[in-house]
Amino acid sequence: MKTRITTLTILFISLLFLVGETLNAQQSRDLQYYRSPDKTGLNVFESPKTTDVMFDGINVRLGGANTLQFQGLDHSNDGVGELNDLGSNFNLATSNLDLDVQLHNGLRMHLRTFLSSRHHAEAWVKGGYLQIDRLDFIQEGFMSELMDKITVKIGHMEINYGDNHFRRSDNGQALYNPFVGNYILDSFTTEVGGEVYFKNNGFLAMVGLTNGKLNQSVVKSDIDEKASFVAKLGYDSQINEDMRIRLTGSIYTSPESPAVYLYSGDRAGARYYDVMEGSFRSGRFNPGFGNEITAIMINPFIKYQGLEFYGVYENSTGKSISETSTRTFNQLGAELLYRFGAEEKVYLGGRYNLVTGEIASGDDVEITRLNIGGGWFMTSNVLAKLEYVTQQYNDFPSGDLLAGGEFSGIMLEAVISF
Repeated sequence: MKTRITTLTILFISLLFLVGETLNAQQSRDLQYYRSPDKTGLNVFESPKTTDVMFDGINVRLGGANTLQFQGLDHSNDGVGELNDLGSNFNLATSNLDLDVQLHNGLRMHLRTFLSSRHHAEAWVKGGYLQIDRLDFIQEGFMSELMDKITVKIGHMEINYGDNHFRRSDNGQALYNPFVGNYILDSFTTEVGGEVYFKNNGFLAMVGLTNGKLNQSVVKSDIDEKASFVAKLGYDSQINEDMRIRLTGSIYTSPESPAVYLYSGDRAGARYYDVMEGSFRSGRFNPGFGNEITAIMINPFIKYQGLEFYGVYENSTGKSISETSTRTFNQLGAELLYRFGAEEKVYLGGRYNLVTGEIASGDDVEITRLNIGGGWFMTSNVLAKLEYVTQQYNDFPSGDLLAGGEFSGIMLEAVISF
């Protein structure tokens, strides 16, 4: 397939470069225990526990992110069901508005609003949280030795299951993702709850409880609703100037719920538009665990100088309300990147993603995806990506729209984040 990048695309990238230079020249006041939305936030997972920022009064930071793609994908299946007739063109631009407020020493609030997304025409709040790293709002220095190691997050927020969500595209915020799409099993949801973190000498432990609901309501359902549990253990250390190693293991379990959203919680929409089934989640796959689920994820991360490896092993078992027995899905992922040039502003790499499992019909299916591409940080706030993606759907039953399905082609993505 040949994809032609139009003159309009080149003009668009040039405009991004000019805007990015303006953003790069503007310095905002720093926040405490905060992941920066620009290039310096790459490979930052949980918010840092150390800070050199002094609190000198309430600090309000207004930020955001904007992303636009040029898509040139083709798709096909075994001929059962009609697929969209795809051409090469621009997708709808996506945009975020972030409000971060330093309320007190070690006390910070975050709120993210999706201004433009694939699924919703109107602006809507994704979620937010209150993060507590010091207890000085009670009394200066209160329990300071304990709080040197403890962080508390409370809110209607993105839960910390696995490490994929730290590298995924979150609507307009696509700067942390080295590729265009998120993983096929896109484990992401926002629920009301709290998480407590312990960090010391590279070791990380986290436990959290949520109400297990994406959409909040006090109206009781026919099911006896139970709290969901999330936990993570890990180690993250800069071994020396050249080598960093991180390894984490996570678990999320929702024992009984009227609806489980771990693989369908992102209402903003997927990044490969209108492929295959054509829904706003096109290109992803939801195993259909709608009643109960237990999922574990293991993530290694190794960075040696400019060479970077990130891995995913995920095992997920659950069922829908209508099912009497559980089913299992497994996901494997591997990313290998090489970042080079001044301040590692350029990178090249690939990602392989494999999903296998049993669907509700009882058939064992397989989905594979390969991404090859790279990116260029024009400035710390502006990133341009180019990738080739190919995805195949294997062993789906005859008559299923995904039977014999595949899509492939070129994606160009431009991101501004500040």
